[in-house]
Amino acid sequence: MRAPILATVLSLALAPALAGSGLAQAPTPAPPTAAQAEEGFRVLNRTGQDATALFAVRSGRPDWGGNLLPRNLADGRAYRLRPDPQAGCRFDVKLVLADGREAVSRGQDICAQRDVPLEPASVAAAGTAPRPTPNAPTPPEAVPRPGVRAATGTGFLVAGERVLTNRHVVDSCNRVLVRGPDGRNHAAVPPARTDAKLDLALLAVPGLTGPVLAFRQDPPLRRGEGVVAYGYPLSGLLSSDAKLTRGEINGLAGLRDNPDQIQISAPVQPGNSGGPLLDMQGNVVGVVVSKLNAQAVAGRTGDIAQNINFAVRGDRAAAFLRATGVTPAAASSTGQDRSAADVGEIAERATVFIRCER
Repeated sequence: MRAPILATVLSLALAPALAGSGLAQAPTPAPPTAAQAEEGFRVLNRTGQDATALFAVRSGRPDWGGNLLPRNLADGRAYRLRPDPQAGCRFDVKLVLADGREAVSRGQDICAQRDVPLEPASVAAAGTAPRPTPNAPTPPEAVPRPGVRAATGTGFLVAGERVLTNRHVVDSCNRVLVRGPDGRNHAAVPPARTDAKLDLALLAVPGLTGPVLAFRQDPPLRRGEGVVAYGYPLSGLLSSDAKLTRGEINGLAGLRDNPDQIQISAPVQPGNSGGPLLDMQGNVVGVVVSKLNAQAVAGRTGDIAQNINFAVRGDRAAAFLRATGVTPAAASSTGQDRSAADVGEIAERATVFIRCER
């Protein structure tokens, strides 16, 4: 029944799949082991004075997040951190010292080196320590190639250096570039893990780090719940920033009772493929995948279908990730709903633009 379904559904990649060697199925390198995650890593204060604040974020993140110290960290003492096992291995660390100066160490591989010492040589005046440059030149291999046919889509971080998207976004392409939330391009490393039935793909993207989105684990989805779709539709026509649309869950199955999908009213366009669909607490409930082909339906029924769109169910996507060796972050949506703007800010930190070149 695959062919009839495709006749009435439009995938949301901006251009057709391109011929080439492509990304195929193969094992994905594992994130830090459970033992490493449990052990965490230690930040050693060897600066010669007490520290009043500690910050540790995935390398490449443009901000430092919040202070992690419950109290001052004396010179010569250590503080142990246990990051999420899906955060990857590369971290930037900063101590704010009693005299206001900062000690910074970047790009620490906490999987290989469990102690991160901050020495006097790393100390600088507050605000002068080197920071990532969002507009820094990208490596030559990550620069888009001019004059080639390209399809575009959306994806989102589910673990350190791991991006979830639709299979049709990256199928049969010679090279896949991923533009992170900081504006830098990274080259995905083939092969990818894929599931043709679900139309999902997991990309390995070295150097791409940042917050991950959590998948909703409970309560069960209900018709009428508000949702937010986030992504990069109509690249080259609309502005280059991400777009947010809001809608509702209309049905708990997809076209022709497809149990792997849900039907949504949040408007989506070509380029939204692979983007996150979030509930009003900012947790993933689906992966945007397709919209109904209104012209094909009109040709059959004489009526124009309006705003009928589909997403892969979040629980199916989470099961796919676990099958690849990635344990997705999970959360319960039992608190207060957020505004659409707040949900968009959560999505923005983890959603990426995908360019597929021939």
